[in-house]
Amino acid sequence: MTKSELRKSTALGVLVALLFAVTIQAEAQQPTKIPRIGYLINASLSANSARIDAFRQGLRELGHVEGKNIVIEWRSTGRKLDLLPALAAELVRLKVDIIVTSGPIPTRAAKETTATIPIVMVQDPDPVGNGFVASLARPGGNITGLSRFAPELSGKRLELLNEIIPKLSRVAILGTSTQPGGAQMLREVELAAKAFGVKLQYLDVLDPKDIETAFRAAGKGRAEAVLWLVAGGIVSDHRTKILELAVKGRLPVIYSGRELVEAGGLMSYGVNITDLDRRAATYVDKILKGAKPADLPVEQPTKFEFVVNLKTAKQIGLTIPPNVLARADKVIR
Repeated sequence: MTKSELRKSTALGVLVALLFAVTIQAEAQQPTKIPRIGYLINASLSANSARIDAFRQGLRELGHVEGKNIVIEWRSTGRKLDLLPALAAELVRLKVDIIVTSGPIPTRAAKETTATIPIVMVQDPDPVGNGFVASLARPGGNITGLSRFAPELSGKRLELLNEIIPKLSRVAILGTSTQPGGAQMLREVELAAKAFGVKLQYLDVLDPKDIETAFRAAGKGRAEAVLWLVAGGIVSDHRTKILELAVKGRLPVIYSGRELVEAGGLMSYGVNITDLDRRAATYVDKILKGAKPADLPVEQPTKFEFVVNLKTAKQIGLTIPPNVLARADKVIR
């Protein structure tokens, strides 16, 4: 090879190396696609701040920081159900990677809007009964997540009432017959009632106007306590009325969620909902890493909490035994 040819070859090699370096640098500067998560909730964000914080915490624990390497599109109806379809459609138009739903009503709205975008349920009373998944082990579609269904808790609530009320003999069950999983919860209560020798009075609450009627019927039926199994939507919108009727009737009532106890109810025993929100982040993480909702089993609750309000106990003239208080996760004094 002549000197001239060597110089040309060297120059060509340098040029190729420079082009390769520029290409690598350009590829390195290409912005990484930031995942976009839609969060659909049928309530105000401020009223559910504890749940939202738990979801964010779960994401952070997995390395997903909102505003840094993940974007969350928060959509809230403020309890205006008619807004749900439009908000779900908006998330689809934004081409979010995943839609997280706070409960069964938002889940249905998301399901009816998209059959392709993965949907993660934060908590659902009966995912199979609601038609969201084929089975808990194999969801089979674009929906997966967490169930809050634990029918055995209903029997445990009756057990707690039996511990705080001496010689308990009559309990009114205020429930919603159309609620998914309601029949299974009732069976659990009946088994517990048989064991404790307690007579049950079932009162159906299908509509807000049934609340006062049911409490009046419980009083006429000489109920010594109330087991509250009414569907969530009615509870959220008529909380004050429910609590006032319970105190007016001097009826010890046990609820499924701590929110009513923190607002003035006597006590609750149920699923720790904020834990479900935190765990929902694991589904988001797995789906972002390539997992398909159809292959991710729906998980059931693992954490439960017992909350007692001593202020309310004093109002209705009830003394909570020390051994029961000792088991409470939270005591409001």
